[in-house]
Amino acid sequence: MTKAPIFTFPEPRADRPWLLPSAGPGAPAARRAGPGPDAVLFDRDGTLIEDVPYNADPALVRPLPRVGAALDLLRERGIPLGVVSNQSGAARGRFGPDGVAAVRRRVEELLGPFGVWAICPHGPGQGCHCRKPAPGLIIAACAQLGVAPDRVAVVGDIGADLAAARAAGARGVLVPTPVTRRAEIVAAEEWAPDLLTAVRHLLGPARSGGRSGEERSP
Repeated sequence: MTKAPIFTFPEPRADRPWLLPSAGPGAPAARRAGPGPDAVLFDRDGTLIEDVPYNADPALVRPLPRVGAALDLLRERGIPLGVVSNQSGAARGRFGPDGVAAVRRRVEELLGPFGVWAICPHGPGQGCHCRKPAPGLIIAACAQLGVAPDRVAVVGDIGADLAAARAAGARGVLVPTPVTRRAEIVAAEEWAPDLLTAVRHLLGPARSGGRSGEERSP
């Protein structure tokens, strides 16, 4: 039986996110030719899995609808994937690095590997450069994957995800949930009703400034 890899986390610092390698095979060996971004980064809670506040329990990890199909579609195209997630529970003492790693392993058991996990372990008042809406997580994940931020798409469920993408020079797509504020949907340049629709939009023809997904009122 193969043992799970052991990862060493740096001490939380105001200028440094946690970077976790994949628990699986990692990023695709080669990007296939075709439309779409050079990589796609996803928010974790509320985008890939159900949002359970301060969760460090793998048993509570539940993928959201159509997420698996969306990720499979990107992997078929050879597009590297990553996760960029604020986890202030670490700063609040709710869990430590082991809790973050345990949830990551469970997510990858259910949804397959991601090339990088970039985690902000800081609280809102710590003045870090990585907590979304700051761009640090996206910049760090792009560096780990070897891609330019302006060739990357970021998918999330709240305005902070899109603001971080914008600050990094990346493309942002909103996939709203019940916690998404109406103002955030109205302000989004691109949004889709679910993750699979968002991915299909990203893999389609080059954008022309319109919104993704279905044309409907938010």
